[in-house]
Amino acid sequence: MLARMVDVLQLAEARLLSALGAPDARASVTFLGAERVQVLRFSDGDLLRYATLGMSAAPMTDPAAALADHERGPRAELLLSVRAGLADTDKVLRPLAVLAASPQVEGVVVAPGASLDVGDPLWPRAPFSSVLVAEGGGLVEDLDLDPPCDPVRFLPLLPMTANEAAWKRVRGAAALEERWLAHGTDLRDPLRGAVPLEP
Repeated sequence: MLARMVDVLQLAEARLLSALGAPDARASVTFLGAERVQVLRFSDGDLLRYATLGMSAAPMTDPAAALADHERGPRAELLLSVRAGLADTDKVLRPLAVLAASPQVEGVVVAPGASLDVGDPLWPRAPFSSVLVAEGGGLVEDLDLDPPCDPVRFLPLLPMTANEAAWKRVRGAAALEERWLAHGTDLRDPLRGAVPLEP
């Protein structure tokens, strides 16, 4: 079991490096009752990309399930892209690790369309404490594993202001994404304001 977990993480790291290049920094966070989570930082021109590594070691299971399956179930790592030089976004490392550990610690199943909240600003002066989980496959392709394991998905996180998060709870993720698109919202701006939410 441990060998397979290590194998999955090695494969996930190789997929990240093949898509994003070599990381220029990495941090490791350990939580009580959970495996270690790393956060890797990649520089890409004027963008910084942060990726978790450790979340995919085990499949996410529904907390209501009577028995956890150690092979079947969704696996994921999280990605966050922000513009460099506008804020101290490296402080996002711990919040990202908290989100990546949430399936182990809280039994959360992280999937596209979900909202995740850390309760505090993602970085200093950030107007966001929560994120919307977007569809994967664009920046980093899914990583297929040997059956019966599900593939590892690399899911982008889109920071939401408190008003956007409240609006999303009522209207849904697709409606919020449409609103962002209609207003040309720069979702990588670490200090952006909320998109207009009135009709």
